[in-house]
Amino acid sequence: MDLSKLKICFLAGTLGQGGAERQLFYNLSTLRQCGADVRLLCLRQHDFWEDRIKLLGVPIIYVGRAKSQLSRLFHIIAELRRDPPAIFQSQHFYTSAYVGVAARLLRIPGIGALRSDGFSEVLGLGRVGGWLNLRAPKVIVANSQAAIRYATEHGVRPQRLHFLGNVVDTNHLRPGVRSGGETVRLIGVGQLYEAKRFDRFLSTLARLRREGNRPVTGVIVGDGPLRDQLEKQAQALGLLPGAVEFKGRITDVAPIYREADICVLTSDYEGTPNVLLEAMSSGLPVVATRVGGVSAIISEGENGFMADVGDEAGLFAALVKLVDDPQCRMQMGQQARAFVERNHSLEALPGRLSDLYRRVLSTPHSLNSSPVTLNAESMAGKRP
Repeated sequence: MDLSKLKICFLAGTLGQGGAERQLFYNLSTLRQCGADVRLLCLRQHDFWEDRIKLLGVPIIYVGRAKSQLSRLFHIIAELRRDPPAIFQSQHFYTSAYVGVAARLLRIPGIGALRSDGFSEVLGLGRVGGWLNLRAPKVIVANSQAAIRYATEHGVRPQRLHFLGNVVDTNHLRPGVRSGGETVRLIGVGQLYEAKRFDRFLSTLARLRREGNRPVTGVIVGDGPLRDQLEKQAQALGLLPGAVEFKGRITDVAPIYREADICVLTSDYEGTPNVLLEAMSSGLPVVATRVGGVSAIISEGENGFMADVGDEAGLFAALVKLVDDPQCRMQMGQQARAFVERNHSLEALPGRLSDLYRRVLSTPHSLNSSPVTLNAESMAGKRP
């Protein structure tokens, strides 16, 4: 499909410093480079990616002024009527209902989003809100096969689902020259929320320092409501000061990856984690919990190791192997980089977006014709 002939309107809940928002930036940048006519509606203002997106030449229209979901929907519909797009696409799961309902009313193709593993997204919006966001859009784009399995197990027809894996900028996120010193540096990146389980990162780091054969330190990049609690835990474990560093939010994490030796992901829920792809692109071996789409990224023993959620002994054992063996770290890091270049490079995105939009525009309208009852309860959720 010729992307230059498309007019696409996206809807995002936020432009904060998260994985979904980074993928949105990559999508918008790619579409603009291909000549597409793109604009963005957003429920929140003054977030991290706003200025960067505007620099792409993508106009951003704020549609979140009203507190009522119905009022926001009317604002969204008014914007679409003012300048009708060929496709209306959601970037977040919790904005998929807006897209699905508006697209039905205006009879344009609507694309919803399903991130993480599906289960956690639906759970976060409650039974009714989760149901509507899952079923209102004509087509749903998921960033993990785990999310697609969840959706089909809960009654979504497979022909309504499309897999679009995350991509990373491999030119920017590239391997650095490791110091080769005695101390091994672990890195964890993400928002400091409960699902990311940075408490596991800290407890495992403390155990490595107690029982391991080499000195180990850690760095946590990100911020969130659990930061104070995690810092207190680090203090109690004897990791502060000196053994772990809380970096907070950082605009460009690439230099931090290049200073690290191993990336650790300890989440309870994930889709296709940007963090792992970024670390692997930077030449790092990874150790992660086996959640969401992680098993599609990590080839056990080749570019990293996995442990089941709650298997902290397995997580520890995998890290010991890498901490103790510099040659293994180097070889796995090289394999990790090669995997991302083959499968998740930004250069592959134009073709994948072309496939998505070709499919959406050729999908019979009957897939979008089932009735949806719209009320304040069904539009409600825990998201903005």
